Amino acid sequence: MRSILSISLILSTLILKGQETITFPSKDGLTITADEYITQDTMPYMILCHQAGFSRGEYVYTAPRFQKFGYNCLAIDARSGKEVNGITNETAVLALNKKKPTGFLDTEQDILAAIDYAFKKSKKKVILVGSSYSASLVLKIASASDKVKAVIAFSPGEYFGTKLNIKDAIKNLDKPVFVTSSKSESAEVSLLMKDVKNKSQFQPSNAGDHGSKALWKESNPNYHEYWLSLLMFMRGIQ
Repeated sequence: MRSILSISLILSTLILKGQETITFPSKDGLTITADEYITQDTMPYMILCHQAGFSRGEYVYTAPRFQKFGYNCLAIDARSGKEVNGITNETAVLALNKKKPTGFLDTEQDILAAIDYAFKKSKKKVILVGSSYSASLVLKIASASDKVKAVIAFSPGEYFGTKLNIKDAIKNLDKPVFVTSSKSESAEVSLLMKDVKNKSQFQPSNAGDHGSKALWKESNPNYHEYWLSLLMFMRGIQ
C-alpha cells in the first residue's frame, strides 16, 4: 500500500517543464519534428517513439512523468504515422510531400538520428522508449548501439513480416529491458523476449492496453499498476 501511495503522490505533483518543439535532420536529411522536454541540461535523455498511425502526441500525458525519473525527454514524430491527441505527425507529412518511403522500417533512421541528437547534447547514454512497432525497433537498435543504456518496450511484436525477425534480432540484447503489454498480448511478448536475459516483464492484472497508452490515465483504469512496475525498474537502473 505504501508503494502505491508513493507513486500516486509522484504522479499527482507533476508539472510540465521546458517543453519546446524542435527539428533536426534524420539520417537521410529529412527534417524530424520532436517535442523536447528539458528538466536539466546535464541530465540524460529518454527517446520516446510512438506507435503506428500516431505522432509525438502519444507522449503529451506521459513525458512530464518520465521527467520525474531524472531525465530529459525527446518525443519524436517518426515518418510513419498520422495524428493523436490533436497533434499531427509533421515528419510524416513532410516525408509524403517529399515522396520519401514511410514504412515501419524506414523510421529506424529517425530513431537513430534522435539518439545522436540527445547523446551529443548530454554526452550520456539514452533510454529508448517504444510503443507497438517502435518498441520492436528500439529493442533491435539497443542490441547494437553503445549509446543506449536501457529500453522500455510497450507491446513489441513481429510487425515487419519477412523483412525483419525481431526475436532473432534481439537474442543477444544484454541491456536492461522493461517490457509490458496488454494482458492478451502477454504470452506472445514472453515468447518474443525469451532469449533476452536482462529483462523485467510486467503483466497487468486486468485487460490493460496496447502500446504506451497503458500509461494513460485517460484511457486505462489500471494505469497505476503499470507506472508502479516501471518505477521499480527505473530505480534498479539508476
